[in-house]
Amino acid sequence: MRGGGYNAQAQLILDVYPSQDNPTNQTLWIFSGSSQTAASGNIRSSGNDFLAQDSWEVSGKLFNANKPDNQVITLSPLFSSSNTNDIESVRTRTAGVWGAGSPFANNATNTPTITISSGSRTIASFYLDEDPPAGDEDDMGIRVSGSTLSYSSRNSSAWVGAGILNKPIGDFFAGTFNNAVVRDLGTPSFAANSAGSVRVIVNSQVIPEPEQYALVFGLFALGFVLCRRYFQKKQRQQLPSQRQIENS
Repeated sequence: MRGGGYNAQAQLILDVYPSQDNPTNQTLWIFSGSSQTAASGNIRSSGNDFLAQDSWEVSGKLFNANKPDNQVITLSPLFSSSNTNDIESVRTRTAGVWGAGSPFANNATNTPTITISSGSRTIASFYLDEDPPAGDEDDMGIRVSGSTLSYSSRNSSAWVGAGILNKPIGDFFAGTFNNAVVRDLGTPSFAANSAGSVRVIVNSQVIPEPEQYALVFGLFALGFVLCRRYFQKKQRQQLPSQRQIENS
């Protein structure tokens, strides 16, 4: 289901899929996971520049086309949008259908929200920036609505929810992108000070629907039955010949 697979390690995870309602123009972003703040800081409500308190470098080149230059793009809450297929796609996976360890939060269709200690804010937009061609790592970050969200060192941090970004999946490379530990900057201080405490998983395909899984397993079962009948029939046809050899 996920490009990078579920990881039980304490980390903040972003699963990115093409929107099922508008795959040529939009992407679906699903927030899950938890961590611990590495230092005191603030998550800003605006600002199109890099600040390690609310932004991070990813481990590699994230942007494939229409590369952003210190751009802030609004994130629309999934539940308030007209993306009915995206809503249903996430909702069917939030009722424990994946069992223990599901990467989808129970309220994944709600507004994208980050909670640090006793404070919560809506995640209203992403900061995106391509490093120069000579650079190895691109940048991203989050911006919250309302007032700045302040936090202290070693606070618990978590985010949940899902949203739509007006940027198609083709603008991103598919794969798993961990935050990098940057000299003199560390990691985004709203997460643990280690590579992988923030993980972005870009999936080039839409989320498979449960019906698709049922179809695949159904075809597999049918193929197994037909194959078994074929070999049973072949075995019965061979039995007379074996008896003739024994009687001769």
